[in-house]
Amino acid sequence: MNGDAKIYKTFSAVLLDKGLIDKAKAEEINLRQVKTGESEEDIIRSLRIVNDVDFVKYKAEFLRIPFVDLESIGFSPEALALVPQSVAEKYHLVPYRMDAKEKTIYVAMANPLDIETVEFLEKKTNLKIETAMAVEKQIDAFIREKYEREKGITTEVTRALDEQKVEEMKTESENLKAVSAEAPIAKIVNTILDYAVRSRASDVHIEPMEENVRVRYRIDGILQEKYILPRNVLEAVISRIKILANLKIDEKRIPQDGRFNINVEGSEVDLRISTLPVSYGEKVVMRLLRKASKVPSLPDLGLRGLALKNLIEAIERPHGIILVVGPTGSGKTTTLYSVLDKVATSRVNVVTIEDPVEYQMKGVNQVQVNVQAGLTFASALRSFLRQDPNIMMVGEIRDTETAELAVNAALTGHLVFSTLHTNDASGAAPRMMDMGVEPFLLTSALTCVVAQRVLRKICPHCHQDMEIPLDKEAEMKMTLGPIYEMIEDRWKKEGKKMTIPKIVGCDKCNNTGYFGRIAIYEVMPITEKISKLIVEKASASDIQKQAISEGMLTMKQDGYVKVLEGVTSIDEVLRVAQY
Repeated sequence: MNGDAKIYKTFSAVLLDKGLIDKAKAEEINLRQVKTGESEEDIIRSLRIVNDVDFVKYKAEFLRIPFVDLESIGFSPEALALVPQSVAEKYHLVPYRMDAKEKTIYVAMANPLDIETVEFLEKKTNLKIETAMAVEKQIDAFIREKYEREKGITTEVTRALDEQKVEEMKTESENLKAVSAEAPIAKIVNTILDYAVRSRASDVHIEPMEENVRVRYRIDGILQEKYILPRNVLEAVISRIKILANLKIDEKRIPQDGRFNINVEGSEVDLRISTLPVSYGEKVVMRLLRKASKVPSLPDLGLRGLALKNLIEAIERPHGIILVVGPTGSGKTTTLYSVLDKVATSRVNVVTIEDPVEYQMKGVNQVQVNVQAGLTFASALRSFLRQDPNIMMVGEIRDTETAELAVNAALTGHLVFSTLHTNDASGAAPRMMDMGVEPFLLTSALTCVVAQRVLRKICPHCHQDMEIPLDKEAEMKMTLGPIYEMIEDRWKKEGKKMTIPKIVGCDKCNNTGYFGRIAIYEVMPITEKISKLIVEKASASDIQKQAISEGMLTMKQDGYVKVLEGVTSIDEVLRVAQY
């Protein structure tokens, strides 16, 4: 613990310092303690001032001992193997990390001041014990999940270390190949991949650190730490993945890319593998692309009302460009696939150039970028024009040549879909002009711009409703304006008080309170007035003002509407749409 940490005389003083209670409430707690003889902790719990996690966190700060949130960290199978489940259950503790170099196990306890238990553990493991305070419910869940559900990886990590074969890998590539194919290493990799599929992860990161190896999963757009593996197994695990992806196992100085397929519970998953040399070894990122995924409909993605109507009107035109904009990972490609799914019929010829092809679509001619062979977005677009197309989809407009070709294709009677990296819908036209497209050509070709972000949906299994906090209510009223009043009137007519979702957390959502994702949109049709602004080279803010005056909802407004519908939380909207 930091020696400069603040010293508090009472627990209520911590809460007062953190702004969770005022002076009057602190005095009330002290007075009740004197009158009734109750402990300060029991009084604070009964008043429900803070949730369980904050209660333990601030109690740890009061006692000047470390705190660990077991729901936000990975666990070390190596550490878990050293403390039997019976001991963990009896003494209400969990080993969550191990430092082999320092010969130390890090243990989370409901009562870290229990010196006898700490001494018992030190004797049993013959290692130094570093304790931290954790929430009792989290300790119970950790024991239940890690000891009972994660027996496989714990056993295999222990076996891999016991066999003492890992050191041999450093000498010859043949030994490396042999060890990586050994049952324990193969099973560790299988467990990592199995969890990725079961948890709906889009990416898996295997990252070498100074003392261990961190395994993180991107679930619903957020990276979550799951496993902490010993450094000794790093090279064997990386080699196993390289063999599966047909990469050179002895090449560690340069990045490599590969792919392989796995079949989990009848569904085929395509994995894109990328290796990268970093400070402490090689990092591997695996992207999971589920082949059996059904293309979602536009309403399923989160489009509704006027935004949906405007987009459908744009895609029903026989020619023009429709741009979907947003940063990397904002779901642009998924939206384009949903649009293509709607327009791809037997009466039209649809061709796409993508990097990479993420969904296999029936009735669509999909081409993958191959820069080494000279197949780029621009060269493919030129070839498409000789393929008698009706509809073309270009994965991304990255340069002047692609931008000009896309505009020319739209002007010659084709319907073109593409993506662009801009923050909002109003920034798309200025970006295209920055690439060298003439404003008068752009206004003739561009029919609609869709901007989007993806955010996490509230878990349907555990969410609860709560009243809107006053500060949040003021912010929502200011952002939504008359829309807020309309929604409020609807609630009143139903005889209900307006509420928003409260984040809880359960086993099904991995205690995050969120399950699945939805998009928030702003759809800007290129009207006569907006066209005039583009020709005049007006700023993005002027274009946005005009679009809003014509009825466009901004992404933040769309997000807040979804909060009031109980779909997501205010925190999620602010996380992705506050810029």
